[in-house]
Amino acid sequence: MAKNVLGTDLGECGTDPMTGFYRDGCCNTGASDSGLHTVCAVMTADFLEFSKSRGNDLSTPNPTYRFPGLKPGDRWCLCAARWKEAYDAGMAPQVVLDATHISTLEFASLEQLQEHAADA
Repeated sequence: MAKNVLGTDLGECGTDPMTGFYRDGCCNTGASDSGLHTVCAVMTADFLEFSKSRGNDLSTPNPTYRFPGLKPGDRWCLCAARWKEAYDAGMAPQVVLDATHISTLEFASLEQLQEHAADA
């Protein structure tokens, strides 16, 4: 069982829409996940606009990748580097710590993630 940033078993991020690199509802990762989709983030309008401005439109559906398009309030396994970029810009969305994969700590500290904890 994968671990989360708190050192316990990785929890589910979301199934409506179905998230995760493997579309299993969890922010699991593996060798084929070059984007490291490990941060369980709660989408906001500001973050979605920020991501779009950086060339990653998360609002528009893309059926080729089984991507439904996101709206505020959706929980989504976000790339760790994108979350850190948003954090550095003051635009980071909230994080569900128990559903955020431990490998995220290679990009952001636990303290940074806790500042944006959705369950705080």
